[in-house]
Amino acid sequence: MDRAQKEKLVDELGQIFESSGVVVVAHYTGLTVAEMQDLRARARDAGGSVRVAKNRLAKIALEGKPCASIADFLTGMTVLTYSEDPVAAAKVAEDFAKTNKKFEILGGAMGDNALDRAGVEAVSKMPSREELIASIVGCIGAPASNIAGAIGAPASNIASILSTIEDKAAA
Repeated sequence: MDRAQKEKLVDELGQIFESSGVVVVAHYTGLTVAEMQDLRARARDAGGSVRVAKNRLAKIALEGKPCASIADFLTGMTVLTYSEDPVAAAKVAEDFAKTNKKFEILGGAMGDNALDRAGVEAVSKMPSREELIASIVGCIGAPASNIAGAIGAPASNIASILSTIEDKAAA
């Protein structure tokens, strides 16, 4: 890799560190290619990405970035899992770590907040952006259906009363 390629890689990593809602750092020693492809596919499905980069170049890219605190985690064979959604990458990493003991989460960053192993786990248990939007829409829709039910209820009550009066008159 020549100097120009390294500079390009540092710029790409810098963009990742600036634009990502969460970055998770993990060791991946011993993972097979198929397992790594599985991790990449899971991340892609969740709207995130996985990147393996030289630690030295990643540390250079971290200089002056909000998540510079993760530089301490960049030792050994590390992989970066990241996403714009502040929860997606953490969920993917946690789920993958549960099924694969060779994947060891070290920590990460959410904006300028450093996360240790427990912090990444806590973030992964939070609802995702889509889940939050769905619950908000459900809350907004519930009052409307209650109003429709309340408006329709008196009419059905009157109809049942009239039906009862008709039955008594016929008898």
